[in-house]
This record gives sequence, C-alpha cells and structure tokens, in this order.
Amino acid sequence: MTPSGFLIMGVSGSGKTTLAKALANHLHWSFFDADDFHPPQNIAKMTAGIPLDDSDRMPWLAALHDRLLSTLKADRHPVLACSALKEKYRTQLLDGLGGIVIIHLAGSYDLIRSRMDGRAGHYMKPEMLKSQFDALE
Repeated sequence: MTPSGFLIMGVSGSGKTTLAKALANHLHWSFFDADDFHPPQNIAKMTAGIPLDDSDRMPWLAALHDRLLSTLKADRHPVLACSALKEKYRTQLLDGLGGIVIIHLAGSYDLIRSRMDGRAGHYMKPEMLKSQFDALE
C-alpha cells in the first residue's frame, strides 16, 4: 500500500529537511518544513537559546496538522520535516490522518553536534541540542 504521506522526524541537525526535500522531489509530492510554521515568538526564544515548552509548541503543531489535512484533502501527498520529539506531538500532528508513515532519523549526540557546529544561518543553536535529545521519545 502506498503511504498517503511521510513525517520525517528527529532532533535538529539529523537531516530531516535534506531527506524530506529529496523524498518529496523524487515522488513529486508536497514538501513542508515545520520550521517555516513557527511563529516569531518561538523563533525569538530559540534564537536566544531558550528551549520551547509544550505551550509554545501546541499552536505550532495545530498549524502543521491543518496543513497536512488540507494537503491530503487537495489529493496531494505531504512530506513533512518536523522534530516531533514527543509521542504526544506526533499524535497531535497525525490525529485522524491515516496512512502517513513516520521515519525517525537518528544519530549520536556527537555526530549531530558536529553537523550543527558546521551549519550557518540557522536559529537553532548547537547548545540547545541536549534539550532535544532529553525530550526525544
């Protein structure tokens, strides 16, 4: 059975965006990066090195769910790159959306940290990586 879409998940720096873009391009499906859906206040917190909490994430996850739903209703297939670190986040994202396959990109802390140290222009600071590994379920 062909999936209706994909959720590419993992900590920052794991390669979610790279893989999701390539997969969407290969399949001619719709790519979405969850980072593009953060409200300005979330980006400001992360830029300041402050991890987001659940109250920051819930409206963001609702917006992502709405985008997935509208994409499917338009008879298109979404490929979403999203950290989706906790099970409850994945549940909220995919609530009522059958057939979306989750792909978890994993790597050691040292590997991911080295990738983040070499990345320029991203608001997610390498110093925040530990909080993502701590939150990952």
